[in-house]
Amino acid sequence: MTRTRGKAEFVKWIPLLLEALRALGGSAESRDVIDWIANAVNLPAEERERRNKRDILRFENQVHWARQYLVWEGLLDSSRRGVWTLSSTGAKARLTEEQSQDLVRRQARLRSNKHTKAKDGTAPNPSPEGEIVDEAAEVETPELVEESKLLDVLQSLSPEGFERLCKRLLHEYGLEKVIVTGRSHDGGIDGMGLLRLNPFVTMKVLFQCKRVRKSVSRAQVGDFRNAVMGRADKGILLTTGWFSSDAEKEANREGVLPIELVDGERLVELFEAKQLGLRRKEVFEVDHSFFEQFR
Repeated sequence: MTRTRGKAEFVKWIPLLLEALRALGGSAESRDVIDWIANAVNLPAEERERRNKRDILRFENQVHWARQYLVWEGLLDSSRRGVWTLSSTGAKARLTEEQSQDLVRRQARLRSNKHTKAKDGTAPNPSPEGEIVDEAAEVETPELVEESKLLDVLQSLSPEGFERLCKRLLHEYGLEKVIVTGRSHDGGIDGMGLLRLNPFVTMKVLFQCKRVRKSVSRAQVGDFRNAVMGRADKGILLTTGWFSSDAEKEANREGVLPIELVDGERLVELFEAKQLGLRRKEVFEVDHSFFEQFR
């Protein structure tokens, strides 16, 4: 944990996050916003993949914290999980880094009470003097905490159970005649199905499931492609982990069969979209900025 008087490291992403959403039409999925910011600052691949002691992607978590403060300030709409949207006020907002820091300090003070301690994953904890404990590189945002809960469940399944669950998920998204090949792991293939493009055309799909808590390498993507080529029209690789930047490049390498990659974050989004294994609940959060006008 690092203490920074008057400045937290994640603050620098706030102006860029607003700029990214304007460039992306006012609303975009979180991964698209994060990619836009990384490209805008030419973030090195090693920094993009750097993880902290809690095994959280440090850069992405910082951008999530920037987003969280913009939500608290009313500049972003948080009604759709995984989709970041400018509010009417946010669409007009153009903040400097100094103004962003003032925003963070103001919101941190509003939340410095018993039920918003940093250890609960809700906000960095400011001192009474306004000194901000910059935990954004270490503590997950509320949004990421919920994502981690589902990932923990998925990672706790047996390999065979995860394969059967992926079969169910793929079926929910339109794959027909889905089967799991079982423990034989037929050439690196865990299952197959048919995707109907229209009443006359279907596409054969092979998939592989990796229930891991680490990155999937370029070599693993290449091996899966080799198992798919000549046997199917499309390959899907699903994992509870994540893909290295080299793995993503390999999946989309020109001149060979492209491989669809589904990482842990995307898995969570897919389960939520279908409410598969999830129950919806409504939670209210106090809007401290609203009550501030009455003090």
